[in-house]
Amino acid sequence: MAMAWATKLFFIFLLSIFTIDPISSHKQHPLDPLSPEELNLTQTIVKDSFPSSNNTTLTFHYVGLDEPDKPFLLSWLSKPTNKPPPRRALAITRFNKQTHEFIIDLANRSIISNHVYAGYGYPTLGIDEQTEAIQLPLTYDPFIGSIRKRGLNLSAIVCSSFTVGWFGRVRNRRVVKLQCFHMNDTVNLYLLPIEGIQIIVDLEEMKIVEYNDSFKVPVPNSEGTDYRLSKQKPPFGPRINRAAIMQPDGPGFHIDGHTIRWVNWVFHLSFDARVGPMISLASIYDSEKHKYRSVLYRGHISELFVPYQDPTEDYYFKTFFDCGEFGFGLSAASLVPLADCPNNAVFMDGYYAGQNGIPVKVSNVFCIFERHAGDIMWRHTEFGIPDVSITEARPEVSLVVRMVATIGNYDHILDWEFKPSGSINIQVGLSGILGVKAATYTHSDQINEDVYGTLLADNTIGLHHDHFLTYRLDVDIDGVDNSFIKHNLITKTVTDNTTARKSYWTVVSETAKTESEAKIRLGLKPAELVIVNPNKKTKPGNSYGYRLIPGPEAHSLLLEDDYPQIRGAFTKYNVWVTPYNKSEKWAGGRYVDQSHGQDTLAVWSLRNREIDNKDIVLWYVIGIHHVPCQEDFPVMPTLSSGFELRPTNFFERSAVLKVIPPKPVIWPNYSASP
Repeated sequence: MAMAWATKLFFIFLLSIFTIDPISSHKQHPLDPLSPEELNLTQTIVKDSFPSSNNTTLTFHYVGLDEPDKPFLLSWLSKPTNKPPPRRALAITRFNKQTHEFIIDLANRSIISNHVYAGYGYPTLGIDEQTEAIQLPLTYDPFIGSIRKRGLNLSAIVCSSFTVGWFGRVRNRRVVKLQCFHMNDTVNLYLLPIEGIQIIVDLEEMKIVEYNDSFKVPVPNSEGTDYRLSKQKPPFGPRINRAAIMQPDGPGFHIDGHTIRWVNWVFHLSFDARVGPMISLASIYDSEKHKYRSVLYRGHISELFVPYQDPTEDYYFKTFFDCGEFGFGLSAASLVPLADCPNNAVFMDGYYAGQNGIPVKVSNVFCIFERHAGDIMWRHTEFGIPDVSITEARPEVSLVVRMVATIGNYDHILDWEFKPSGSINIQVGLSGILGVKAATYTHSDQINEDVYGTLLADNTIGLHHDHFLTYRLDVDIDGVDNSFIKHNLITKTVTDNTTARKSYWTVVSETAKTESEAKIRLGLKPAELVIVNPNKKTKPGNSYGYRLIPGPEAHSLLLEDDYPQIRGAFTKYNVWVTPYNKSEKWAGGRYVDQSHGQDTLAVWSLRNREIDNKDIVLWYVIGIHHVPCQEDFPVMPTLSSGFELRPTNFFERSAVLKVIPPKPVIWPNYSASP
């Protein structure tokens, strides 16, 4: 019996690690990401548009689907037998130190538009150019001299590239700053910074254009910083027992190309080089109305702003916009079965255009799995009926789509979780290695100045910083025309003598008419935030709606005229609502590297457009203030935050009342020792 059970477990494991090929045997959907063939075609068309004699300077910095106009796509969805919207690509390139924007008609193999961008800011950094740049110091004589002066081993040096930001100075060249680290008996390089060396590299000249060495403090000790299991020494921590998710009836979801069906949900999943996972056309089946009803037209992370709080010369520039400067998709990690995802996960690959325009495959970029966490969907025990005891309970099972983006020292775990109740739970997990600087201190009692962080170990300061993740959510609550309502919770005073109560709270609703009325800094006053379809009502007369349930609240603490905050002004509020605009999808602007904050969500909303009973977009900013602690060293346990979209008067009654629970599984006998 034990052998048969083990064989069954192994067979299920083999099934679980097979990768779904998203471009095999399915009809292409208008929102599918560009296939490798389409990426190759885009590269060929763009390359052929430049003089062949000198197109060696041509580099690709973003290639993605130029998504169809929303009305066109919705019209096609209503009549899918009609001709689908045309397939088009958006390509952002650099050629002879100019930024070119191309719109490519893939069917006709032609260029629709070719625009040269002349404003502030540059496109997303390329992986190849960063890789080349970080090698330059290793053959640069002044740097070699600096390393020798410190008594370090040049062969143990690894450098990393960082964007320079904008601080009132216009550089007129694409540059990055390099910081170097000394890997002394560890692979945890980010905890071993070499202080005092400032290096600036021109990416298009590919040379060091500024260098300065102001030797300050030695590199911290590497002892105990290696995170590899093979390098750990006793005493060890607790052992985690193995676990496997058994699904005797098979997986509960079905993948057709990029369309995923699960329980009462159907949605489209695609991969983008800049923002990673994109969820589109999410609809939920209403068993009473016998049809699928729209919830989310298109949703994705839009920007991640990470300002470090050390204003000194060596660190002030560390104010990053990870999506726009580095690309979440470009930085996506291949997920590891049984580590990043459970044994019942199914994996999908993704493709992006490399710096030369040639497709790059990211294996296992997504995992999709049913989560059986032991939570309760709903329950009730009835003790109130004499001589009767009733208990009804249903287990919570949800569907998760996951991707991990590793940008430098930080790993970002992006989860989209769908529930049978109609909720969408959006979570981000932060892990990896802290950003630190070296110092002379070995005990906190020695510190009598602001060190902009926490002393974590000898000579190691973990720097204070923020994470502001902005999500763009094009909600379509049972239709395109929606409104944003604040149900303010107001305390009322009882003025008559008919009751012993002196106060109560009630709801005073306020519909946001314009963008300015929808901006919210959470935590200032209690309110329920709901997106409704004012044109459709439930039987009791309530508007169909979805509620935004925020997570922990945090706001930017920087001054509004501080240069990083000018660029990241979209973090001033946690909630924004704008009218739908196809071009307004990246909160930090199209060209974020060295931008001046001239093209951001905060700037777009200054037009104060009407949003009542319109096709609207909800923007939500997750804010996390991170004060490092010793438990974050040398590797950081995952810190999570998120928010939820939850149906509110969307259904006539509970969507999970009639959920059929799974059949019980007869487990083999086992004994557990204490």
